[in-house]
Amino acid sequence: MRAGWISGLFLALLLAGCGGGSERARPPHPAVQAQMPPPSHRETELCYADLSGQGIGFQPLPDRDYGGGCGLYGTVQLLDIGVPVGGLKAMRCGLADKFVAWLGHAVAPAAHQMLGSDLVRVETFGTYACRAVIGNAYSANRLSGHAIANAVDVSGFVLADGRRITVLDSWRSEDPAMQRFFEAIHASACKRFGTVLSPDYNAAHANHLHLEDDNAHFCR
Repeated sequence: MRAGWISGLFLALLLAGCGGGSERARPPHPAVQAQMPPPSHRETELCYADLSGQGIGFQPLPDRDYGGGCGLYGTVQLLDIGVPVGGLKAMRCGLADKFVAWLGHAVAPAAHQMLGSDLVRVETFGTYACRAVIGNAYSANRLSGHAIANAVDVSGFVLADGRRITVLDSWRSEDPAMQRFFEAIHASACKRFGTVLSPDYNAAHANHLHLEDDNAHFCR
C-alpha cells in the first residue's frame, strides 16, 4: 500500500445527514434489516489477508449484535493506512479495503496533481451508527448502511500546504482545479463503492460524501 501513495502522498462529529452516533443507539422506530447480509468467515479472512498484503495496519473486531438489525459483523479498526483519518471506528472489512484503495489511488493523486499539494489528513463523520436512513421519506423504514458499519461519511481533506478542503464549502467551488479534484474523486468512488451520495443527492448530504459497500450501483 505504501508504494501506492505517489511521492509519499499521503473530527469531531457534526450534525450531518449521515453522521456518526452511539454504537449502542437504537433506531427511532422499527426498521427493516440493512440490505447487505453479514460476510462469511471466508470472505472476512480473505479481506484480512488483502489488507495485510498491502501493509495496512488494522485490528479485527469481535462480532456484536445490538438488536433491531444493528450490529458489527466482519469489521475492523483501521490503524495505519499511510495517512491519518479522523472519526473512523468499526467498519466492515470490505468497505475498509475499498476505502483505503480510494484514498491511495484516487484522492491522494488527485490532491497532488490537481491541487498542487500532498494529502496529509482525511476527515470523516464516522462509520457505525444504529439508525434508519434519513433525508429520504421513501426509505425512512430501512436501516442505513451505517447500522452495520458498511458506510463511511467523508467530510474533508487537509493538504500539506495547510489548506482544509471541506465538502460543505468546496463541493460547488468556482475554482476549476477544485472542481476537477472533486469530479475525479467522485468518479473514482462511484467505480469502487456500491452507493455514493454527494451534495448533489439531497440536503442531508450537503457536507459529506456517503460511501457504502452495498453493490447497489447508485451514484449521485
